[in-house]
Amino acid sequence: KPEEETINIFSLASGHLYERFMRIMILSVMRNTKSKVKFWLLKNFLSSKFTELVPQMAKKYGFEYELVSYQWPTWLRAQTEKQRIIWGYKILFLDVLFPLEVKKVIYIDADQVVKADIKELWDMNLKGAPLAMVPMGDSRKETEGFRFWKQGFWKSHLAGKPYHISALFVADLQMFRAVAAGDQLRIVYDQLTKDKNSLANLDQDLPNYTQHQIPIFSLPKDWLYCASWCSDEDLKTAKTVDLCNNPLTKTPKLEMAKKIVPEWVGLDAEVARFEEEIEA
Repeated sequence: KPEEETINIFSLASGHLYERFMRIMILSVMRNTKSKVKFWLLKNFLSSKFTELVPQMAKKYGFEYELVSYQWPTWLRAQTEKQRIIWGYKILFLDVLFPLEVKKVIYIDADQVVKADIKELWDMNLKGAPLAMVPMGDSRKETEGFRFWKQGFWKSHLAGKPYHISALFVADLQMFRAVAAGDQLRIVYDQLTKDKNSLANLDQDLPNYTQHQIPIFSLPKDWLYCASWCSDEDLKTAKTVDLCNNPLTKTPKLEMAKKIVPEWVGLDAEVARFEEEIEA
């Protein structure tokens, strides 16, 4: 009997709030997934408190984990804003962050709640594409005016291809390395960032911009619900919920979580109780 395949999940976080979200994201994955799971967490921005808690969580909830770190190369144009540095780490170094035996990873934003068995996503046929993402939601009509990808530069550049959201993606690292996608992304990043106004949403704009060279397989819309772009009706079938910023309401993420994810309060309380036990 072959050994059960381990599902690799990559995530990163910075600051108390996002570390709180990440603990809930991890717990939501483990609640819904029967397979073996290994979390690969970028150590660069994590607090010592969080890195001390992870082994305890792994033991209690039955997952593997590894903290990975990478030094931004001196030859690659640097970012100065912390948020943009984090976005860079999310997409620019996928080919070098993990050991070669890691053939595939699922990236999940820290502020996301998983409501389905992640193995369904893991087993999906990406049709040879190195990356798979969910196209931006199109069902919340009141935010239509904010859909920048449907007008001007982006409409022309995409030439009919969808603009995808980067809060969740699958990277087939074997294919990613085979087509030198990492090198291509870094070259394009270096060219575009000569203009400080380009790549406003670095982690999202870059793969969408390069999808003519590095194909993106479009995942079913159920795999990512974002209230900014998706209707309330879509929430009923959502397999993951991202606490993205609504350009109209600017609702704080904690408030959004309690409002649209019924299980969030329970997950948050469970993590808080667990932390108290550990500290006691």
